[in-house]
Amino acid sequence: MNERRLIHVVDDDDAIRRSASFMLKMSGFDVEAWPSGVEFLKGVRAARIGCILLDVRMPEMDGLEVQQELADRGVTMPVIILTGHGDIALAVRAMKGGAVDFIEKPFEKTVLLNAIDAAFARLGDRAGRAERAHDAATAIAALTKRERDVLEGLAQGLPNKTIAYDLGISPRTVEVHRANVMTKLQVRSLSEALRIAFAAGLGRDRA
Repeated sequence: MNERRLIHVVDDDDAIRRSASFMLKMSGFDVEAWPSGVEFLKGVRAARIGCILLDVRMPEMDGLEVQQELADRGVTMPVIILTGHGDIALAVRAMKGGAVDFIEKPFEKTVLLNAIDAAFARLGDRAGRAERAHDAATAIAALTKRERDVLEGLAQGLPNKTIAYDLGISPRTVEVHRANVMTKLQVRSLSEALRIAFAAGLGRDRA
């Protein structure tokens, strides 16, 4: 019999840990709950391989700091970032740090389960990286120059008003271009668009 897939729920909010754990167990996953990023880091070496559901706003170390520490230690388990205070800059940092997805609380069950499926698909996937980069470059090639400029701004973590100022257009026009980007890339969330942008090499730190 195959071992059930494991989710590590790392959140300082006991109610979130309980509700997420219950929902995931009912969906067929094994779950290990951790009350803080610090506690998770203490036990991660002995932990079973799985997907990490990581809250951002935690005491001692926030989720992005924990994510960075995991990377520094060579822990390759896929990470899904959870936050109740989502913004573009935070999404960019999480995705640049290697997060599979970025989900705002309260989250929908289907959104979370889809992200978890993507996370487990990434486990052990080395050969697929080059293919994803090629697919991303092909998708972005279908954008107009202005649409690509807007996507680049989003990948830099810039708000719409800043992108508008930099490009000399109105914030409303940025919104229109952003909607066109989402349609052409066939994505429904910012994190999906960012994943494609980063795979194609957009959003690199400015000199």
